[in-house]
Amino acid sequence: MPEGLSPSEVGKELAEHRHKAEEEEKEQGEGSATEVKGRERWLTITEAILLAVVAVLAAWSGFASAKWSTHSSLELAKASAARTVANRYAYQAADLKNFDSLTFNAWFTAYVAHNKPAMRVAEGRFRPVFLAAFQAGLTTGPFTNPAAPKGPTYMPQYKQPELDLSNALDKKADSYYALGEEAGANADSYVRTTVYLATVLFLVGISGHFKVRAARMGLISLGGVILVFSSISLILAPKPPV
Repeated sequence: MPEGLSPSEVGKELAEHRHKAEEEEKEQGEGSATEVKGRERWLTITEAILLAVVAVLAAWSGFASAKWSTHSSLELAKASAARTVANRYAYQAADLKNFDSLTFNAWFTAYVAHNKPAMRVAEGRFRPVFLAAFQAGLTTGPFTNPAAPKGPTYMPQYKQPELDLSNALDKKADSYYALGEEAGANADSYVRTTVYLATVLFLVGISGHFKVRAARMGLISLGGVILVFSSISLILAPKPPV
């Protein structure tokens, strides 16, 4: 990702303008050319000022873009890590629920067969949280009450802290991802401003190669307008994270 304009590029443009000014002074001569030489010098000074401002703003824009880009990468990495842990807890919750269902099926099979020893063995394999839900479910009359819950896992006493952790981490991952996406958009905004500043550098750089004064002033004016727009964009843009 571009991080700004190279100082060597700006320095090159300044050197070219200085050399151009020296050549113009030699060509202008003396006497009646004094006024023309003064206007040319004024244009050269204006171009130099524009290039200096572009150098400073481009350096800041590149720095801010890099900071936002790094911040975006960090937030997206946090989102990915949180999502990975959330999936791990979700898989663990699903495995435990499957185990509870299997032990309940063993108990129900023994119940249907009127095999009380097998029922006691199956109950001994219940996890404590499932046993509490199972005992609470028996009080609802599940074998005679059609309105009773469908099974112990549907009882409010059946808790799955792993699933709660998974849901909480999923929400945190969503928050991290939103922050990363916003930071990436801020970085893109600074890169776009850097492109505008590069355009100013190009316009001011080629203006010195035009002999027609009107064309030179037009390019400088256009570069100045773009520079003002870029400056406003940098002022309004979110400041980079510390």
